[in-house]
Amino acid sequence: MAPLPVAIVMSSFEPGGTERQMIELVRRLDRSKWRVEVACLRAGGAWADRIKSVAPVTPFPAPSFRRPSVVHHLSAFVRWCRDRRIAVVHTTDMPSNIFALPAAALAGVPVRIANRREIDPGRSAGAIGMQRAVYGCAHRIIANCRAAAERLLAERVPTRKVSVIPNGIDIGAFKQAAPQGALRRVIVVSNLRPGKGHDVLIDAAVDVMKRFPDAQFDIVGAGAERDRLVARATARGVAHAFTFVGHADDVPARLAAADIFVLPSRSEAFPNAVLEAMAAGLPVVASAVGGILEVVDHGRTGLLVPAGDATALADSLARVMADGALGRRLGAAARAEVAARYSFDRMVSGFEEIYLSELMKRGALGAGHQPQLAAS
Repeated sequence: MAPLPVAIVMSSFEPGGTERQMIELVRRLDRSKWRVEVACLRAGGAWADRIKSVAPVTPFPAPSFRRPSVVHHLSAFVRWCRDRRIAVVHTTDMPSNIFALPAAALAGVPVRIANRREIDPGRSAGAIGMQRAVYGCAHRIIANCRAAAERLLAERVPTRKVSVIPNGIDIGAFKQAAPQGALRRVIVVSNLRPGKGHDVLIDAAVDVMKRFPDAQFDIVGAGAERDRLVARATARGVAHAFTFVGHADDVPARLAAADIFVLPSRSEAFPNAVLEAMAAGLPVVASAVGGILEVVDHGRTGLLVPAGDATALADSLARVMADGALGRRLGAAARAEVAARYSFDRMVSGFEEIYLSELMKRGALGAGHQPQLAAS
């Protein structure tokens, strides 16, 4: 059949978990089946070249949903969908859900797919309410973990609309860490924003360093919380043990050089950082929240601690530091788990199956499998 036109709608191309997953989806969709185009609300970002190298990108730069100019961009998106006879619009986060789902419905796009990739959106009540409303324009909402799916059901999204496709990872991109001797170098990879629990790690480090004075902590990620976190580490007397790396594109190499991965978040959906650490064969110490509970099996592929509990976090980190055999056993089991369950091929296949099943369900494939758009 001729490739079907699918539009992936993203907010921007700034580094982040959603952006990484959706760029890989765009790159890996079977071009014999799909003619892939990308729409975005902001064309800039450190990863813009990554997406532009694999698909055409059209910006619809709506600065705010409250400004009258948004009507112009919505109208332009409607025309764009019709002109390109888009068969599937797939939105990827809250802003793109709000912008593109109703416009795609107005354009008569046969299939509209939304994403839900967070548990606590951390946005205004108005924005959350808008997203709930525009879900009515979607035929399917894809959560990346059961915890996110449960939140959708709690928001009274019909069960028939909710599916789960976990994140994927290219395990071949991660060299298996082979920690020898003492396990002392701890790494966290996460944007520096409230809710990620970096402050909890700093507090836990005070106790860890009483037991293991040679412990080191690498904080990989950028964000507005950096200065506050540096000040906290200084005030706690552990600043000398912390390296604030900032944003880094060489995460696989940094994971390979580390001994233990930690993610002390207070809330998470399905963090890519945990999958990457597991792919690198690192023992994981993480908060027992959200989608982390679905990927980390306590005592087998990592250790789980209560969110916000610095004492419990320190005890688990110290446990791994004191027992190298435990750390290596956890890391090996983690890598095997990721290889078995979380490939990008599985993720992409899941999305492709939903695209086709929804097109068939709605009778949107005509002669020669060309999409039949609704009347304008």
